[in-house]
Amino acid sequence: MSERSERDRHLAALAAAVLQPGFVGTVPPAWICRWLGEGLGSVVLFSRNVVDSPQVTALTAALRAERPDVIVAIDEEAGDVTRIESGRGSSRPGNLALGAVDDPALTEEVARDLGVELAAAGITLNYAPDADVNSNPDNPVIGVRSFGAEPSLVARHTTAWVRGLQSGGVAACAKHFPGHGDTRVDSHHDLPRIAADRARLHAVELAPFRAAVAAGVQAVMTGHLLVPALDPELPATLSGRILGGLLREEMGFDGVVVTDAVEMRAVAGRYGFAGAAVRALAAGADAVCVGGEHADEETARYLRDAIVDAVLAGDLPEERLAEAAKRVGQLAAWTVAARTARPGTGAPTVGAGTAAGVGSAVGLTAARRAIRVTTSGGEATALPLTGPPHVVEFQPPHNIAIGSETPWGVAAPLTALVPGTTGVRYAETTVPVDPAAGAAGRPLVLVVRDLHRHGWMRDAVGRALAARPDAVVVELGVPALITGGVHIATHGATRAAGRATAELLGGAVVTPGW
Repeated sequence: MSERSERDRHLAALAAAVLQPGFVGTVPPAWICRWLGEGLGSVVLFSRNVVDSPQVTALTAALRAERPDVIVAIDEEAGDVTRIESGRGSSRPGNLALGAVDDPALTEEVARDLGVELAAAGITLNYAPDADVNSNPDNPVIGVRSFGAEPSLVARHTTAWVRGLQSGGVAACAKHFPGHGDTRVDSHHDLPRIAADRARLHAVELAPFRAAVAAGVQAVMTGHLLVPALDPELPATLSGRILGGLLREEMGFDGVVVTDAVEMRAVAGRYGFAGAAVRALAAGADAVCVGGEHADEETARYLRDAIVDAVLAGDLPEERLAEAAKRVGQLAAWTVAARTARPGTGAPTVGAGTAAGVGSAVGLTAARRAIRVTTSGGEATALPLTGPPHVVEFQPPHNIAIGSETPWGVAAPLTALVPGTTGVRYAETTVPVDPAAGAAGRPLVLVVRDLHRHGWMRDAVGRALAARPDAVVVELGVPALITGGVHIATHGATRAAGRATAELLGGAVVTPGW
């Protein structure tokens, strides 16, 4: 073999080491197994790869048979954004609910519970927690994924979540650096711009990330965000000033920097698919997440070859690529040590939510504690309800970060607890003039998600309350707008939140094993 071909092979192995590709199927495809033998260091699982805990355990065991230290990542926030429970909805509340309770010990317990379950299934890196400060209530993509709008609250719960997850045996990954909370644009679709000055950034956006670094977080995920106060030209994912200067040098982070998915339009639309990956590595990223949308060998090969070509062309220093691969290797070693320290990992954990086909007990407890009831004016409707209600659910436009297959709502769990309950769901184009029409003579429950963000929803709820002022309004999103005589805020649309709300409305209490 010639010197050039040996170098090319070496560079190809380094390039494969820094990719974190997804794939299609519930068993590892042949190309993934082959690549694991050729240097691939990580894979990422999505809901399409998940049936149940025993299946995921078998999948990860098959991956580990090809490469024992492979990093198996997942995007499991344990809230509205869930992959491991995408078919049923998360049995643990998300960040906003935990922030509403504001008990860091509970947050740590919920995260540890999740970590134990993920570790038992063979998952070693979780793209969570979301450390964004949701200071803009109109944010279209963060919302309930954040612990809240107050930097110190978000920081203390980020710390608790990192400690809990990692004590459960899974590496945490704080996201979306340097902070996606104060945006009106979803980076899946376009490039958000953060207009804050450096003083504001350090006081607000960066506070939770400093806390995560201090807590020993193993990874940080970049946000595809333009932050002119830090870099007036390049998005954070592609900015050496932000990844190298701020995160590494100023904040002292020495773990793995993972990109948000490079196929997202905020970067791929401007710099190209491969261009974004190469620029991110050159800027200081160590791992390139890809495969949410492009989950095939052709895409992985295209990116690997583009990285090799960039090194050969002098656009990406070989030393930078080697440094990135080394950091990925160090994270892999951490995950092996974490698995070794937890005897029994690799087998389903009794009592873990999806492992036994039931919900997390601590998750349901936390969801119950997160509920807030507000009453105002007149003669408020008593809780629990006096009979089987009619439930009207208003469905907002789909948030791409949340799986379209993930169920949500109050009608289904309430029907299970209170026979005779009826329900209907309306989108903007299907909502009738009188949304309360089906509730004659019965209690009426109006279920909304981010009511403050959707004019059509506010109009529909207003018409329903005009006809039925005794209706109960249940907000499953950010409770920025309180309306109605009885308002219930769950701080998330998880299965746990729906169940806890159904208990409150129906007057029933569910024991562990739900």
